[in-house]
Amino acid sequence: MSDTVLYDYWRSSAAYRMRIALNLAGIDYTSVSVDLTKKEQKAPDHVARNPQGLVPVLDIDGLRLTQSLAMLDYLDSTRDMGLLPKEPVERARQMAIALAIAVDIHPICNLQVINYVAQITDDKPNVREDWMQQFIRPGLAAVEDMLAGFEQAPFACGDAPGLVDICLMPQLYNAHRWGVDVSDLTRICGVETACAAHPAFAAAYPDANKPA
Repeated sequence: MSDTVLYDYWRSSAAYRMRIALNLAGIDYTSVSVDLTKKEQKAPDHVARNPQGLVPVLDIDGLRLTQSLAMLDYLDSTRDMGLLPKEPVERARQMAIALAIAVDIHPICNLQVINYVAQITDDKPNVREDWMQQFIRPGLAAVEDMLAGFEQAPFACGDAPGLVDICLMPQLYNAHRWGVDVSDLTRICGVETACAAHPAFAAAYPDANKPA
């Protein structure tokens, strides 16, 4: 087993971010599945890893890290990945887009939330799809406008993948899964095409990491 271990779930957006980043950094790691559909994230052994009972959890460099954005910051700081610019203004502008995805769109569209929505609505027909479309489409439309401040050449903010790309691709996977039409969001679609062709992103794609 590699010294670096990622406790993840193949469809988790936050875990997907970490697979991309670890691949970009060239870090060999062992993936340990924590099946959210079976509530394995709430089992005592996983809560001992992460008191929040969430994935991912990353064991690296003798540390145990939680929260994907904190993990990404750690990798960027220790592996000099260049996920964000050093210049403060440009750093803040790019961070704002990443947070718009990871903090504003993602949390209200995760499995725990949508399962509760279905529960309190007696699982009425299409409630999951309606909920996802209600929040994902407007959120991504705002991201499309935010990307207008950057040249997609071909990645979100320039010629190399960065934090925005790492956050955007998992959210696009969810958009497609839930039938959210993003075909008119041309900047986002261009970024998606560029990322899909990059080996680090392709290897991290959820369907390529689904347990047998």
